[in-house]
Amino acid sequence: MLSHLFTPGHIGNLEIKNRIIMLPMTMGYAEPDGSIGDRFIAYLTERASGGAGMIMIPLTPMYAGSHMAPGVFDDRYLPGIRRATEAIQTHGAKVACQLLTSYHMVTKDGEPELIGPSAVLNQMMRAVPRALMIEEIQELVKNYGQAAGRARKGGFDAVEFLVGAGYLLNRFLSPVTNQRDDQYGGSLENRMRIILEIVASIRRETGDDFPLGVRLNIDEQMPGGHTIEESKIVAQALEKAGVNFINTYTGWHESCIPTVGSMVPKGAFAPLAAQIRGVVGIPVIAANRINDPETAERILANGQADFIGMGRALIADPYLPKKAKEDRIEEIVPCLACGNCLSDIMVVYKDPHCGASAGCTVNSSTGKELLHVSTPAGKAKRVFVAGGGPAGLQSALTAAERGHRVTLFEKETELGGWMRIGCLPPHKEEIANFTLSLAVRTLKAGVEIRLGSALNPRTVETEQPDVLILAVGATPIVPNIPGIHAAHVVPAEDVLTGEKVVQGRVIIVGGGLVGCETAEFLLTKTQGVTSVTVLEMLDRLAPTVSTSYRPFFLGMLKMLGVRLETQTTVEEITGQGVKVIRKGIPEFIEGNAVVLAAGLRVDPKTVEVYQGKAPEVYVVGDCVRPRMIREAVEEGLTVGLKI
Repeated sequence: MLSHLFTPGHIGNLEIKNRIIMLPMTMGYAEPDGSIGDRFIAYLTERASGGAGMIMIPLTPMYAGSHMAPGVFDDRYLPGIRRATEAIQTHGAKVACQLLTSYHMVTKDGEPELIGPSAVLNQMMRAVPRALMIEEIQELVKNYGQAAGRARKGGFDAVEFLVGAGYLLNRFLSPVTNQRDDQYGGSLENRMRIILEIVASIRRETGDDFPLGVRLNIDEQMPGGHTIEESKIVAQALEKAGVNFINTYTGWHESCIPTVGSMVPKGAFAPLAAQIRGVVGIPVIAANRINDPETAERILANGQADFIGMGRALIADPYLPKKAKEDRIEEIVPCLACGNCLSDIMVVYKDPHCGASAGCTVNSSTGKELLHVSTPAGKAKRVFVAGGGPAGLQSALTAAERGHRVTLFEKETELGGWMRIGCLPPHKEEIANFTLSLAVRTLKAGVEIRLGSALNPRTVETEQPDVLILAVGATPIVPNIPGIHAAHVVPAEDVLTGEKVVQGRVIIVGGGLVGCETAEFLLTKTQGVTSVTVLEMLDRLAPTVSTSYRPFFLGMLKMLGVRLETQTTVEEITGQGVKVIRKGIPEFIEGNAVVLAAGLRVDPKTVEVYQGKAPEVYVVGDCVRPRMIREAVEEGLTVGLKI
């Protein structure tokens, strides 16, 4: 079924065992001195053992003032680099070095500076960079070449450099930010001059037989920016200059169109990669929003690319390639495209020394491979888990994998807890796949699952488990507002499941994630709704949405026509609408239906009745405090490893 994906491929003289390339991502796992240490190696090795054909690692060819990515600008980094390349190659994967410079460089004074081709506002940094002088550009070109030569000495099988994301080299290529009037600005030939000079510099240091690629932004998604038509010309020039592959990239971090968010269709940018493949004779890697093997196979089968670049998909599940090859698709842990990993790392742009590192919502072991080691239990215990949401499932799965005898009780007839609701809004289908993956893996691990069977204290007393894990969740808040129990007032979860139907002018009480997603649901997946107003008493809407995705999400709601009101307290619900205090001023908002999305609350009694009923009792997930999937999974894993 996945014959294209698991056919060996070639880049230059390099044979790669399959078509899956793990893309380079800045994770913040470098050691404080910028070297590659045990943490980063463990993270990379896990992905190599999972079956990826090639692993790409981002490294910096010059010091930028912080060590978000490891360095390769000095020979002192070679020992760590060699350890990493050897560890990856031991598992049959090839390993490539990506050279990247983001927005900063350390120049003459030893202090990091915001730099660019021209003094044009950097919207990401909200500051104007200093334009590089010609001699500095030439020094940068030299450094790239030396870094590539050092990478080859460190055992890498290939090297590429990044001309994407709106980073420095991308800004030279872009007419938006390159307003130079010398040989590095103006025409496309001049704007890509620095790129071709870097190619030549690398070739001087590595020789012609070392596979060399460029991660090229083929469409910036910026008004007036570099387009696919220009990229065809650039790609042909790169091939002529001796480049062996093009790794496609789309968009800038500040683009108005998201490239990794869940609202973006899977494989959306593969047609752009296909256009590049149509004008060059070297391999092309398709990338962005390819997080499942079926999408990857389709792109290859359609001839849109030669290789598939996967990034966040392999953060979520390092073993995606192996599971796909063995036809264990349902066991794959899907990337939710939530953007939390990106948000984790983006804070470094505000504080280069904050020590940020990326994690994953669905894989709590990402970056913690040395801490989350699943060892066989010293003694097999009888474990009861109350609740089949993400915390309960993860704790049951982890405990069973370690050899414990686990029984999971779920009062509903389906697993998933609140994920059964969370997967219903637009673009959230991967949550259902995550639930399925957890369920399949839990069953395969030997957990006995009792659906439609709520655990009660009497059962615990009768069956006497050694360990009791409480993951019983939380319940919706029903605010004490006059009119709250009227017939036209319905819970958000009932609207999402279709149990209740609302029409006309709809008012949503609560502007958190659920309230905002319900607004989108009403305007895109239901009929008869003429307007939606979201009322939030605090000053921030959807605060739990990742910072990398939130602006796109709220922007989309505004485009749909949702009225978004903050600092608005509902005083009374009437048959004609709601009375509110909006920013201190009384107001009446007309509406035909009111939807409640006021959050969740913990009922302490659901936990208290179990205290002392087993030798070990643990509480995880929303019944500790209502939060997100990320916290539930991490707590479930932690408890499963502890018992």
